[in-house]
Amino acid sequence: MRVSGKRLAMPPATACLAWLAQFCVVGACSLQLGCTRPGEARAHQDREVGRATIETLEVEVADGLAVVRSLDAASLSLWASAPRLDLTLRFPAAAPETLGLEIDNCMPGSLLDTGGVPLQESSSEAKHCSFRLGPFPSSDPVRLRLAVPGTDGASPFRFAVMSDVQEALNRVGDIYEVVNGEPGLDFLLSAGDLTEFGTGSELEQFATELEGLDIPFYGTLGNHELRESVCLFQEYFGRGSSSFEYRGARFTLLDSASATIDPIVQGWLGDWLARGADRLHIVAMHVPPRDPIGLRDVAFASRNEASQLLARLAGGRVDLTLYGHVHSYYSFKNAGIPAYISGGGGSHPERFDDIGRHFLVVDADPLAGTTSVRVVRVD
Repeated sequence: MRVSGKRLAMPPATACLAWLAQFCVVGACSLQLGCTRPGEARAHQDREVGRATIETLEVEVADGLAVVRSLDAASLSLWASAPRLDLTLRFPAAAPETLGLEIDNCMPGSLLDTGGVPLQESSSEAKHCSFRLGPFPSSDPVRLRLAVPGTDGASPFRFAVMSDVQEALNRVGDIYEVVNGEPGLDFLLSAGDLTEFGTGSELEQFATELEGLDIPFYGTLGNHELRESVCLFQEYFGRGSSSFEYRGARFTLLDSASATIDPIVQGWLGDWLARGADRLHIVAMHVPPRDPIGLRDVAFASRNEASQLLARLAGGRVDLTLYGHVHSYYSFKNAGIPAYISGGGGSHPERFDDIGRHFLVVDADPLAGTTSVRVVRVD
């Protein structure tokens, strides 16, 4: 499921290591921590997600909302990290006669707008979408859109939230069975810590376990994904920081895995807050800016940064914030914004809180600008 280095000019992990080699001073940083800022390398790598080039074809997914898993002259494979994808194909040489397009983790019922290119084959089974396009009338760029019909406008929907699987990866399928039994869920959102050490084999296993989940999975990374490499999460599941729209609501995922948010991401956040100011806006990240009870070191490294971020979220009219990192459940408010911590994906729970494995179900109504959240216990 990983990107093949033989097919891409530079696979994501290679690009990340190349960036580190170019911009990091040897001895002043490590591959585990990035450069002078903990999240700097990951922010630069986010910019490369969704792009790939070979001699005959260039691919660009708008806003980096899909990982290019493989690419050759006759086929393109993507992993979707948002419900709707817009992508552009460019042909440095002559366009191919036909092109196969495979998209994993797509929304069931998605249809492909081909921009006028004939669609020879089309199938959507579970979370896998498959298409064959062609012939291409010219070598002009082709713009494609994958989406479920009727989801551009505002309408109520429901999604789940689960984080902090870590060492319980072998039994996360138990949770997926309960998630599958919840009616009306459109997707599962995660605030990170999918694995214990962030190794390639663990991320591969997590992707395999997701085959037992009936709905798509979208998420950001946690601090445990950084133990092996700063690059691997993006190679498998996409950007650490991203933003997308669905049914009239905006979702923004921020990489706070290093207990801070990099200035590059802070720059992106301004645009995302502006886009979400007039609609329901949900923000998720792994490490919460503030400790909800003040008794544990489970917040941003800088209180000043935490205060500034929460002020920005409040000023940007964010409606709901979701966090992981703490292996329990908390409901509170930060800067007046409803906030929930849900770290019940299976990792060692907090003692004596009697929560255990759980996930959240969020009912979102973009028309009314409201959300309601409930806890679903697994054990």
